[in-house]
Amino acid sequence: MDIIIAAPETISNVVEANGTVIAEEYVELRPEISGRLTYLNVPEGKNIAKGTVIARVNDADLKAQIAKSKVQLDLAQTTVDRYKKLLDINGLNQADYDAAVNQVNSLRADIVYSQALVDKTVIRAPFSGVAGLRGISPGAFVSPSTVIATLQQTNKVKIDFTLPDMYGNIIKKGMLVTVEVDAASKDIRKAIVVATEPGANTDTRNLKVRALLQGGTANPGAFVKVHIDAGQSRTSIKVPTNCIIPDDKNNQVVLVKNGMASFVNIKTGIREASMVEVVQGIKAGDSVVVTGVLFARPKNPVQVRSVKTLHDVSDTSAAK
Repeated sequence: MDIIIAAPETISNVVEANGTVIAEEYVELRPEISGRLTYLNVPEGKNIAKGTVIARVNDADLKAQIAKSKVQLDLAQTTVDRYKKLLDINGLNQADYDAAVNQVNSLRADIVYSQALVDKTVIRAPFSGVAGLRGISPGAFVSPSTVIATLQQTNKVKIDFTLPDMYGNIIKKGMLVTVEVDAASKDIRKAIVVATEPGANTDTRNLKVRALLQGGTANPGAFVKVHIDAGQSRTSIKVPTNCIIPDDKNNQVVLVKNGMASFVNIKTGIREASMVEVVQGIKAGDSVVVTGVLFARPKNPVQVRSVKTLHDVSDTSAAK
């Protein structure tokens, strides 16, 4: 078995979190009413301006209803004018006049309502952005559940990421975080925190944070790594992650004491790529078994093959 001698090492106090790229604005374009499409204009993958007409639903029946109501309104208004003259000379009772006025007001309300429905037959871009792929064809029958296309504003993008609530005190509005946009090309950028959820998720105990990416854009929906500086680095004992034995209640490592294997419970802290901080259970100078851990038995003799450094073990783990 190989061992290392526990010694204080520098712990980088940088928290790593998984994040997702979010468009500055995103919407699914849907009709507000059901009907047949009479007009469709979705320039796929191209920028469109706010207010551009994307589609129109057949509104012939609604316009016909408005025309009918207007004819009825003209007649009702004429009746009111005639009743008013009769009322002035006490030739008509007040109730008949009030009923005629109510008819005029009802028809006007019907026209306003029908016009509102006509307005709903027109689907416009709510903001300037890039149109997505068209999901339907001209002439199709659509309903409010039909997605005509998507619209995204990608000139600015946001990064949504989550952190354990224990780190909530380090996240402040306006602070800068580092975002690894592309691991292959090592594209590293900065993002500024703009908001956090007021409370942690009750299932995961994680806090959701939103940051605005600075200098360039990224594809919405892409996965990114976010690095948050949690303060000054410190020294602590580190061990390779593969030498830790997980248990139902505790994590354990094997120490060599007087030539015998000794299993001890440990408490871990910050994790790195192949190392983990041990905040309790190991002290400087302890001999920690790093290979052949599964062959060790409590209070059985241990044959030490070599004493390695943490650097050697780290390089070996990275190579694997």
